[in-house]
Amino acid sequence: MKKDEFTRVLDELRRRRMPGGVKKAVEALLDKKAEKVTVLNLKGLSEMTDYLIVCSGASARQNRALADAVRDNLKRDLHLQPLGSEGEGAAEWILVDYVDFVVNVFSAEWRKKYSLEKLWMDAKRYDFSPAG
Repeated sequence: MKKDEFTRVLDELRRRRMPGGVKKAVEALLDKKAEKVTVLNLKGLSEMTDYLIVCSGASARQNRALADAVRDNLKRDLHLQPLGSEGEGAAEWILVDYVDFVVNVFSAEWRKKYSLEKLWMDAKRYDFSPAG
């Protein structure tokens, strides 16, 4: 991603009204070159969490690096620890649960298979992926 495109996406992220932890997680994902980063606002639609963050990585190694970057940045900058995390073994779908928001890092194949964006079609959706 080109620097000016990255800056544009970060500016768009900062303008959105969402919790700081969600913004910081998205920023960490974008910084590590996550693909198709989407935030779904589930407030009023689910009692499980308020926000789902969904993204894809290009490999199991990148998926682990994406999940690690989220955990590291949120711990360092906001002193947030996840309630739990799972899926690091195969790294096809890594879930990091912060209670008010959940980060889902998928392989492209598993993202298509589970289609969380379609499952939560009624949710307000924010896409933070750069063009091209």
